[in-house]
Amino acid sequence: MSTTTVLRDYALIADPASIPLSVRLSHTAQSVAIFDAYPKGIFHILILPRIISPLTVTDLANLRGLLKNKKQARAVLLDLAEHAKSVKAIIEEEMVSRYGFKWGIWTGFHAVPSLTHVHLHLISNDLCGPALTTKRHYNTFHPKIGFFLHLDEVLQWFDADPSYYDSMSKLDSKPYELLTKEDLACWRCGSSMKNMPTLVNHLLEEWRKEAKRSRARSSEKHRGSAGIYKEAVDQMKMEID
Repeated sequence: MSTTTVLRDYALIADPASIPLSVRLSHTAQSVAIFDAYPKGIFHILILPRIISPLTVTDLANLRGLLKNKKQARAVLLDLAEHAKSVKAIIEEEMVSRYGFKWGIWTGFHAVPSLTHVHLHLISNDLCGPALTTKRHYNTFHPKIGFFLHLDEVLQWFDADPSYYDSMSKLDSKPYELLTKEDLACWRCGSSMKNMPTLVNHLLEEWRKEAKRSRARSSEKHRGSAGIYKEAVDQMKMEID
C-alpha cells in the first residue's frame, strides 16, 4: 500500500473483517477503525468511512471535499460519531485495564490532513505517543490552536447560519498551515516550551500527575464506600442484637 493512500486502500476493502487485528480495532457497515501506525498519544485510533455506493473515492478524498455536499457530509459524520462512541468505550476500558484510570480522549479531524481519505482521530489527550516528535505533530493536535477540528464543533456547523457553514467548510489551507508554526506551549497549563524534548518530558510528567490524582480519588472513593458498608453492617448487628 502507498503511504499517502493507505487509508483509502483500507476503506476500499469489501470485507473489513479481513483486515488483520494488528491493524483493525473494529468495524461497522459504514466505517472501519484502525490503529494509527504512528501514534501521537498512548492511544490513537483512526475511523475511516468505507467507500460504499453512493459514496465515491472523490467524495471521501478529504474533509473539505466531503463537506461540499452538506446532506451527504452530515450523514457520514454522524455515522463516524456513532462508531466513535463504541471505540471510545473500548479505549477507556483498556486505559483502566492497563493503567488503573481513564483520562481524556479527543475526537476530531485535521483541517489540512497529510493522508488521502477522510479520517477521524480518536487520540488520548496525554499526547505521549512515540511518534510525537516534531512541532508540527504537536500543534496539529493542540486542542486550542484551531488546526485540530473537534467533531462536535464540526457537527455544529450544519445547524449554524448557512453563510457560517460555507465559510468554515472551505478549510483554506493557508491560514491553517500558519497555526502549525505557533510557539510550543503545554495545552494543559500554557507554559512555554523551548523545544520538543522539553515539551515531551513535560507532557509525560503532567500525565503522571493526572494518574496519581485519579488513583488517589479512586482510593478515597473506595475507602468511603467501605466505610458506608461497615456502618450498614454495624447497624444490622445492632438490630439483630
